[in-house]
Amino acid sequence: MSELVQFSLGGRLKPKGNIQTVGIIGCGTVGQVITRIVAQYGMDVVFLDLTEDRLKEIYRDIEDQLDEVIAQWGITSSEKKLIMSRIKGTTNYADLKDCDLIIETISSRQKGTLLNMRKELFQKVESVVSKEAIISSDLSTLIISDLAVVLKNPERAIGIHFIEPIDKTNIVEVVKGRQTSDATYEKTSRFLKMINKRAILINESPGNISTRILIPLINEACEILMEGVASISDIDETMKETTGYIYGPFEIADKMGLDRILKYMDNLYQEYGDKKYKASPIIKRLVRADYLGLQTKKGFYNYEGSKPVGNTISCAIIK
Repeated sequence: MSELVQFSLGGRLKPKGNIQTVGIIGCGTVGQVITRIVAQYGMDVVFLDLTEDRLKEIYRDIEDQLDEVIAQWGITSSEKKLIMSRIKGTTNYADLKDCDLIIETISSRQKGTLLNMRKELFQKVESVVSKEAIISSDLSTLIISDLAVVLKNPERAIGIHFIEPIDKTNIVEVVKGRQTSDATYEKTSRFLKMINKRAILINESPGNISTRILIPLINEACEILMEGVASISDIDETMKETTGYIYGPFEIADKMGLDRILKYMDNLYQEYGDKKYKASPIIKRLVRADYLGLQTKKGFYNYEGSKPVGNTISCAIIK
């Protein structure tokens, strides 16, 4: 009998170094897309959020996203069922114990980088996962070394920033901290290859590459709009045609969430003190009016489902 146990006959084989189960902490807009993609590529996902009601809402949101993919002939109904079968929601950190990789994707309207909250989260995760598990954050305006200081094994910490639109962008910014091991980076890169994405290794810097370039672009688009040079849709169309971008600056701001964009602007402006990162008055007015983009079905555009339709924001908000 001991030999059977030793060789795990009848059990699930788990080759050393492979990632088979991924934990997502804070399953908002970003976390849901990552959850869906990881499950679609055959891995199990355990997502953690605050309440049972919130878990039910997340399940519904992910199912709705998959229904949209089905409508575009991306997957079948049977494949949707298989994807959903790999996804489990929980409110208990202990349920993350078998995860090979943890990705923190918490979101909040609170100002700042939520550094202390994230540090506490990292400590809770480390107390339940194995010594081999990677603990990461989908960070943009924070650096991973500031989080890794609370870990007993800081070499396991790494930054993994999924760039919007996550399901259409094939690269991911991967940030090694001061103590991140080469083994952690290599394992993370293998995981990204498993979900058909490529790791771009960058040095620690708040904003990484993508956010530091995107924020001034959105700010300048707002400036052009306030000057009355062109409409929202014309600015977006011009940028898409001339740069090859999938979305224009206003479209991507709506998809990311204007409250999130405002936080990025405030964090980068506080970090660098450069005017190009200072939040546009339009962004501030929209957030105050609860025009947050796709998540509230109104932002720079109005939305039906995930499609921008009809009129854009009023002149009163612009001025």
